[in-house]
Amino acid sequence: MSKVEDFLSAAEEQEIVAAIRTAERNTSGEIRIHIEDRVNIDPFERALEVFHMLKMDNTKLRNGVLIYVAVRDKKFVICGDEGINNVVPDNFWDTTRDTMSNQFRQGNFTQGLIDGVLQAGLELQKHFPWDMDNDENELSNEISRG
Repeated sequence: MSKVEDFLSAAEEQEIVAAIRTAERNTSGEIRIHIEDRVNIDPFERALEVFHMLKMDNTKLRNGVLIYVAVRDKKFVICGDEGINNVVPDNFWDTTRDTMSNQFRQGNFTQGLIDGVLQAGLELQKHFPWDMDNDENELSNEISRG
């Protein structure tokens, strides 16, 4: 088994997917998680490639957020689409990053991802509240793997 297959159990993955559903309940923002074994280029550049590959840049308000994790390299990136980046300060994801890092340092990867997703949802809600008449879930909530 690779590090990616060992990273989350099926039950842990479903807990994270449930957190994504919860986080998206109060925002039009879309949150995805992508897990890979290794990253051979700058992690942020790879996250941008994955962001495009998952068609996260095709949402109506351009408010998708990707949490990218390279398991073996112990790297992760949070990146948002231009709709988010145009309205938030440069350090917008620092709180979410710190929340996740604290759990990851303790070996609590599932909880770190859950906490990061929920924190991202709270941050997105401030700028992209859910609009019952116009919003829909535009992207899958399932975790993708590379």
